[in-house]
Amino acid sequence: MRAWLIGMAALSLGTLTACDSDVPSPADRMNGEEVVITEVDPNLVSLRKDGLTAGSESFFFAAGQTEVNTALTKTLGNASQQATNEECGAGPMQTASYPGGLTVNFQNGNLVGWFIEEGSDAIRISGDVSLGMAREDVEAVQGYSPITDSTLGEEFIISGNVAGFMGEEGVSTLYAGVQCFFR
Repeated sequence: MRAWLIGMAALSLGTLTACDSDVPSPADRMNGEEVVITEVDPNLVSLRKDGLTAGSESFFFAAGQTEVNTALTKTLGNASQQATNEECGAGPMQTASYPGGLTVNFQNGNLVGWFIEEGSDAIRISGDVSLGMAREDVEAVQGYSPITDSTLGEEFIISGNVAGFMGEEGVSTLYAGVQCFFR
């Protein structure tokens, strides 16, 4: 029996060492490559198609309302307005508006969207579109599509993710996620 166990162990070891992969190990991949460390700006909010980052904390849509508001307050200052709208088509929504024109939307205690209508050095929008961007530049962005049946003005969407409105000077507002627009 002992000889059988030793034989099986040797066979298993041989089988394991015979298996090889073309995928390099993490150590092999890092060998010779420079690791870039990006510094987190504690005073910056970055708006993404799937959520936002406030300082060093990143939140996807569905993140907790308390955590998001706490991080935004640390980064931008106190919310200038908080409200609840019971009449949204998507259901009751709570909002918090922060300095720099940022409004965040919550439902059932979870982050569901953001809306920005002013420019601020403390708020960055990830992606190919920004506030004030000229109409022809936005229309040239891959994935651009006008929302032709909008009753709210000249509205557009980029790749089904980030949307916005055109003003006379270019992009006047941007948003992502669930909004409380009355169409």
